[in-house]
Amino acid sequence: MSVLTRDEAQTRAQTLDVQRYTIDLDLTTGEETFDSRTVIQFTALAAGDTFVELKPETLRSISLDGQPLDPTALTENRYPLTALAAGAHELHVDATMPYSRTGEGMHRFTDPTDGETYLYTQLFMNDVQRVFAAFDQPDLKSVFALTVTAPENWTVLGNSTTEHTGNGRWTIAPTPLISTYLVAIAAGPWHSVTTHHAGLPFGIHCRRSLAPHLDADADEILDITRACFDRFHEKFDEPYPFDSYDQAFVPEFNAGAMENPGLVTFRDEFIYRSAVTDTERQMRGVVIAHEMAHMWFGDLVTLAWWDDIWLNESFAEYMGFQTLAEATRFTETWVDFGVARKGWGYDADQRPSTHPVAPDPAAVPDTASAMLNFDGISYAKGASALRQLVTWIGEKDFLAGINTHIARHKFSNATLADFIDNLASATDRDVHAWAAQWLRTTGVDTLTPRVEENDGTWTLTVDRNGSRPHRIAVATFDHTPDTRSGPDQLVLRDRIELDIPHDTTTTTRPGHRPALLVLNDGDLTYAKVRPDTRSWETVVNSLSGIPDALTRAVVWNTARDMVRDGDLDPTTYLETARTHLPHETDVALVQGVLTFAGTHVAGRYVTPAERPAALATLTALCRDLIRRTEDGTDPGLRLTAVRHLIDAATQPDTIRTWLTDGSVPGGPELDPELRWRILTRLAVLDATDETTIATELEHDPSATGQEGAARCRAALPSPEAKAAAWHAMFNDDTLSNYLFTATAQGFWQAEQTDLTTPYVDRYYPDAAQLAARRGTAIAKAAGAHAFPAYAIGAGHLHLGEQALNDTTLHPALRRRLIDQIDDLRRALAVRDAH
Repeated sequence: MSVLTRDEAQTRAQTLDVQRYTIDLDLTTGEETFDSRTVIQFTALAAGDTFVELKPETLRSISLDGQPLDPTALTENRYPLTALAAGAHELHVDATMPYSRTGEGMHRFTDPTDGETYLYTQLFMNDVQRVFAAFDQPDLKSVFALTVTAPENWTVLGNSTTEHTGNGRWTIAPTPLISTYLVAIAAGPWHSVTTHHAGLPFGIHCRRSLAPHLDADADEILDITRACFDRFHEKFDEPYPFDSYDQAFVPEFNAGAMENPGLVTFRDEFIYRSAVTDTERQMRGVVIAHEMAHMWFGDLVTLAWWDDIWLNESFAEYMGFQTLAEATRFTETWVDFGVARKGWGYDADQRPSTHPVAPDPAAVPDTASAMLNFDGISYAKGASALRQLVTWIGEKDFLAGINTHIARHKFSNATLADFIDNLASATDRDVHAWAAQWLRTTGVDTLTPRVEENDGTWTLTVDRNGSRPHRIAVATFDHTPDTRSGPDQLVLRDRIELDIPHDTTTTTRPGHRPALLVLNDGDLTYAKVRPDTRSWETVVNSLSGIPDALTRAVVWNTARDMVRDGDLDPTTYLETARTHLPHETDVALVQGVLTFAGTHVAGRYVTPAERPAALATLTALCRDLIRRTEDGTDPGLRLTAVRHLIDAATQPDTIRTWLTDGSVPGGPELDPELRWRILTRLAVLDATDETTIATELEHDPSATGQEGAARCRAALPSPEAKAAAWHAMFNDDTLSNYLFTATAQGFWQAEQTDLTTPYVDRYYPDAAQLAARRGTAIAKAAGAHAFPAYAIGAGHLHLGEQALNDTTLHPALRRRLIDQIDDLRRALAVRDAH
């Protein structure tokens, strides 16, 4: 498929003005294809040539201004429109379109629980053409009017209010001006909960088989939606610009959610079938707020080209965490951001594939290159940069600039230059210089304190390895006597605000030096922090005694960075976790630290000989947390400990007993998530078999159960199981995106390297061929989940580096391989350092 270049898009935007799409979709024509009829009314601003995009199964007919055109002139995904006269035109396209099983275009899913079928669109970037003919670029906004024919018992949702006119026909009210990639429909026998708020219809929707679980959480979801909606109206001068607000939780969704105006689509894992922690509920709330922020920033005002995608995502990421904390009971969102989300940005920014938050337009010459920038830099680093900007100029001026930006560009498009100019109009600060230093550069600055103690005073000097200005807080702590059990407690002495490098390099304070000094307290900037020697000694002994969770998150991130950089022995990290997590009260911190400890430290950074001891440490830690929560006062903390104990188990007896009994002694009872989690670990340990897996699947035939069974089967430690899983992933192209991912997750296991070593060599050619056949979504999954991450060795590194010499690699796979191979290189360096 031809990708759209920036130059082509600019030329077409100067050539065309698109007024209206009238689209008729027939979803009753069979299980493989649907009918798509499109009328595009547009004006050629000058005589010349252009093209329209379409990727059909069959192009039945096409006509321009009533004159038939030759359907065979379609080349790949482009139909040429030549010798256009200046003036108004009307293009008619009639096509048969294929359904997708990879979450791209019109995705079709049949629920194994009840046999019901659901369809939804995901048209991001360049997938509009999989559903209807379009001038597919973000700066050719238009009005979209859709009619849909669906089975009689279905409900059709769209960007605007919908009306069922009988005989399965649905009319969706015309949209205001929006970009092509934001058009959305969702069709199926949805279970819906509806209400009204601020004079608008609101709805939440899911598969019928998930109805009890949606109903259980409907009040929470709608309360968050209403609270964030109201809070955004306090922040933004422009009212919500669309006629309704629906949120559809859809199956096999590739992203977390998509900000379609008036119809946000979410992955339906956010409808919880099993117990979750409050931190997970908080993250669902963040995603709800994130997507709602896009209604103004992304939908009402849209990027002109994909080099500015960071602006959509960074803004929504920042607003999601900030607004949820302001508007709901979830007031500690930035702790979770700090310990779980921010590392995504730090890691991405230290890889060879790093790029500026706002890349040079020349670095995003086409849609294929733009797709690669949906990463930790565009989300986590960008949000961190905006948080630092708000710290620097103040929230009042920041929102004033945002409101100016929205007022000037509503229902239109804008660029980075527009954004910075509008911010600059609201503040005396030099925002243009800030943007050049923060948004146009790559890498992570490192801040290190130097402390000297004199007679009655102490001095602090902050050394910066990097080039960005930072406004930070420095927290100082002293030991305090405390009779409660656990590590030494600390008390805040002072909080110092510094501008680096604009303040004098040395700050002198009265009294003796503190026991602990934490740079970037409050996590207000984006930088790695290194502690001074005395502070690190205090951390080792008293980390859990720091009174503020966000400060503890900063310290845990410091330890994480030190491990990754080879400055801290991974076993010391585990010992620190063993000492302090049993006393931790914040679930987000426990989840974040245990995830890094289990996945990276025990999984990749310690040697195979050291792994049993690392898992034993994690198991003992989790047992401590389980004992501490026996009184039932912290079910989220207990659930987190149970999950990670299962993942760290080296012997099957305990977890097999839990599975047989259906509960953990003292709780929780085993829900489907925990049952499949235990069964997967038993498969890894060669303590279950196909018969047991099949029996479990009979009890849970849901889509999640199908994925659990695929994961378990791929994890079985037999040559036959591995061969079958490999064939399913790389030779049988019928796996959906979710079943592919589940199979890949089960296949590679740290305990099974002898069994899977022969597949390391096969991975690179097989993944390349798979990506070429199945496209971007599966290419990403193959690079992210099917990569042999546990094969840590110089030979594998060399093999991976050689594979990158293949110039024909699918861009999405190449990007994932660059990152994975760099992570492999880092794991080897960490092992070599210790």
